[in-house]
Amino acid sequence: MFVLAELKDTVRISPDQFNLKLLEAVRDEINRKLANKVLLNVGLCIALKDVVSLKDSFILPGDGASHTEVVFRYIVFRPPVGNVLTGKIRSCSHEGVHVTLGFFDDILIPPTALQHPSRFDETERAWVWEYPLDDGGKHDLFMDIGEPIKFRVSREIFEESSPIGPPKNEALQPGTSAQGCTSTAQQSNEARTPYKIIAAINESGLGVLSWWDQQQQAEETNNEEEAEENNVDYDNDENGEGAYEE
Repeated sequence: MFVLAELKDTVRISPDQFNLKLLEAVRDEINRKLANKVLLNVGLCIALKDVVSLKDSFILPGDGASHTEVVFRYIVFRPPVGNVLTGKIRSCSHEGVHVTLGFFDDILIPPTALQHPSRFDETERAWVWEYPLDDGGKHDLFMDIGEPIKFRVSREIFEESSPIGPPKNEALQPGTSAQGCTSTAQQSNEARTPYKIIAAINESGLGVLSWWDQQQQAEETNNEEEAEENNVDYDNDENGEGAYEE
């Protein structure tokens, strides 16, 4: 789930931090710059692990800050495809089930990756697994908000979220101001999610944990009842051997 990424960057240390040791100032600046940020095709940055190397610092003309090229290792959240994780249901919509890990919320289980058959209940605003019974009926199992859920990572999506301007295919139409186009482009950029995980629960053992806990308890109860039925007490004879019917 967490990996170490080796990165390289030129770290700027402002003059008000010159009283600190260089390594300490560099560590603080790297964490300030990267913590809880998504790097394209790398993952969600969590915390600095260590600094591998520091090169000589230099000062640029007109800038009183020092600049140091640093190679460091950073702890990154990027679970591999196929990994099984446990989170909590954050919300449900027609798009699917939205899951959170507490520190990462952009996890989506689309309808095609839910147990089959499933439906979206408009009243409860929750997805429902129509669990088939032996008698041909169905038992509704709800995916309620806050329920722990186990899922498998099936795909990851990285998107460039930095401002890139309006799309090329959008020409300025007559009567449309450039300010309006800029506002539309900004809204489009704000709606983008830089890192998203697509997950699935359409396998045995995956899904809301309480489903399988109930099933396990029912199986244990049935096993205990069968064991009691098969357990027959016999009176021992004088030699301690079990009695039997002729």
